[in-house]
Amino acid sequence: MSTPTLTYDERVAVARLHALLELLPTALDKELAPAGITSFEFTLLEALHEAGGHRLRLSALAARTNATLARLSRVVTSLERKELVLRAPCEEDGRATNAVLTDAGEQVFLGSAGLYAEAVQRMILDGLDESGIDQLATLTYAILGKLDPDRRLTITAGGADESECLADPSQGDGAEPICAADPLPV
Repeated sequence: MSTPTLTYDERVAVARLHALLELLPTALDKELAPAGITSFEFTLLEALHEAGGHRLRLSALAARTNATLARLSRVVTSLERKELVLRAPCEEDGRATNAVLTDAGEQVFLGSAGLYAEAVQRMILDGLDESGIDQLATLTYAILGKLDPDRRLTITAGGADESECLADPSQGDGAEPICAADPLPV
């Protein structure tokens, strides 16, 4: 039985992916430091900002932010200390807990959205044309599909067909956006 090996090109591709996964969160955190939040905290605040009533069940928020419940709980606790988020009982299910964006959390999110967009544009999207962005989305989705075959994360639950995304308010009937990146029904 022979031992599987990777080609040079495969090793380079995986090494670059490892480097990206290590460097990007830290680089985004540095860009968001003036706002007093990390990139993951920004993602969480963004999900709550976009949710109806600025609230989501913790399980839906974990799926939306691609986090384990344990990690999400730690970050929500940290955001509670900063008074940006609070926990509240879920009215529909007494066993569940919601995370709720506070007014202060809304202000921090709105104040940091430009920092985040500028950083993502400069560090990731600049130099990519529409085709490059499509390729990036396709490649990352293919990898995520292998890592999340049960489609537990919201980003993989909706499938790869981005044409069904109605996040652009100019599409559809003007109702709430329906997109693979949106929270699953709770």
